[in-house]
Amino acid sequence: MAIKVLHLIDSGGLYGAEKMLLTLVSEQIKQGLAPMILSAGEPEQPEKPLETEAKNLGLPVTPWRMKAGFNLMGAKDIFRWARSNGFQLLHSHGYKFNVLMGLWPESIRSLPLVTTLHGYIKAPRFTKSWLYESVDRFALNQMRAVVLVSETMRQQIPRAISESERVAVIPNGLDVDAVQLKAQCPLSETYLDFLEAHSPVVLAVGRLSPEKGFDRLIQAFSLVIEDYPNAGLIIIGEGAMRGQLERQAKEADLSSNLLLPGYSDQVPALMSKVDMLCMPSLTEGLPITLLEAMAVEVPILATNVGEIGQVLGRTGTHTSGGVVIPENDGAALLDGMKEVLSSLGAQKIAANWARDRVQSAYSSVSMARQYSAVYQQAIG
Repeated sequence: MAIKVLHLIDSGGLYGAEKMLLTLVSEQIKQGLAPMILSAGEPEQPEKPLETEAKNLGLPVTPWRMKAGFNLMGAKDIFRWARSNGFQLLHSHGYKFNVLMGLWPESIRSLPLVTTLHGYIKAPRFTKSWLYESVDRFALNQMRAVVLVSETMRQQIPRAISESERVAVIPNGLDVDAVQLKAQCPLSETYLDFLEAHSPVVLAVGRLSPEKGFDRLIQAFSLVIEDYPNAGLIIIGEGAMRGQLERQAKEADLSSNLLLPGYSDQVPALMSKVDMLCMPSLTEGLPITLLEAMAVEVPILATNVGEIGQVLGRTGTHTSGGVVIPENDGAALLDGMKEVLSSLGAQKIAANWARDRVQSAYSSVSMARQYSAVYQQAIG
């Protein structure tokens, strides 16, 4: 009988964790499992981007609206609903359900719980996010299995858990054919007009939050245009830093060179048209955006955080699949952008290596099979 697994997520957009989940669910259906995405939100909240994309892909999704915050009774309603609908396993993606489900003893839940840790954001102490991260680490004790998307994440969780047999490392996987097909889709007029008006064009993708480093990217880009006055920067995403980034761009007189369009489902198509993907993150696990960029052969500049260096084949000071720089180093970011833009021919060779790498080592098929093994152990 197929394992019925309920994926739990409170999504803030359509970023790496959401794309990984959609890919995983699609592959699990092909491999004979019976997954369902439960997408949580606040009461009266309209359809979320994750829910829209799941429907577009024909994937099973249940929108679930509940009171925000530390809502343990709302979590109880979910696992009661899951039991009544025959689900055998809960799979959490993110702090919210790690905490809300993990604080209920399994003797009450009556359903085993596993989690995928997509990455911590290193929130400042005593903030709301820091509190959630702290409680999250405590809740990991209640998990039958803890999946890390990169080996480097072992350092971010308690040693007693990281060294236990309950921890598995499963790299994010990508349906390369699907991404390459999306890369051929037509772009909206907004993007076409911007691409026509600017060259070269740098792309960045992610939630507009401090750990993504977009403030440093804008600062570095303001110096890049001294050499490339017609250059353009597109930052795809939404978040609390939008106002700050807009003000920063205005103060640097970049308003005509910067596009902040919010969410977009056209990222692979954009990647295929720009000159470089830049990932100035302070922290990552194994970003889906990185794998997508490798699949469509766009030159890559990224910080050496999480699994990025390993994925791009970094050995010593050489990187086979792109340019990797230290995190939180504004000078290195500026130098890296100039290096990539001044050597696009050589970077295309690196991009070809990266395409072959993602096809051979980071497939969605392999990812889903490894999760199935974790599930069998968790329910056994």
